Amino acid sequence: MANEDIRVLGKITTAFGIKGWVKVYSYTDPMTNLLEYPIWHIHVDGQWKEYKVLQGKPQGKGLVASLNGINDRDLALALSQSEIGVPESQLPELEEDEHYWFQLISLKVVNTEGVLLGQVKEVYDSGGGNEVLAIQPCEGSVDKQQRLVPFVEQYILEVDLDEELVQVDWDPDF
Repeated sequence: MANEDIRVLGKITTAFGIKGWVKVYSYTDPMTNLLEYPIWHIHVDGQWKEYKVLQGKPQGKGLVASLNGINDRDLALALSQSEIGVPESQLPELEEDEHYWFQLISLKVVNTEGVLLGQVKEVYDSGGGNEVLAIQPCEGSVDKQQRLVPFVEQYILEVDLDEELVQVDWDPDF
């Protein structure tokens, strides 16, 4: 399967116990949504490999899972820090005003005056309940400054995936 068809939804952090279970950090909200996918694509040695999820459950601040063919600690440790993905076609459809984070990456960001602030480099959870757009300078941007803009209604006015544009209420001097 082509890499561009796989969307990363989490990562394996390390082994859990001695029977091959793995600790998982999920990027989904809620985190247990990752367990809804019966097959995980795990990025190992530069390629995506399919693993059937046999069992999974919340454990501490993350998840633990048992994968088909991973039945001892050494095999589980070999998957440490590997990304977990699923084919984009398996992702649920979103409401009209919702977006997956990966859809925002590389979109141009302009303010209400039409000033190009840059393009979205990444989206992340601030830990305070809000997502944040990390904006990097790009060709034609007003300056070379990197910006962090909270992804809240007050600042994010419109996301237009067709035009590859995010309009924000954000002063370039912020």
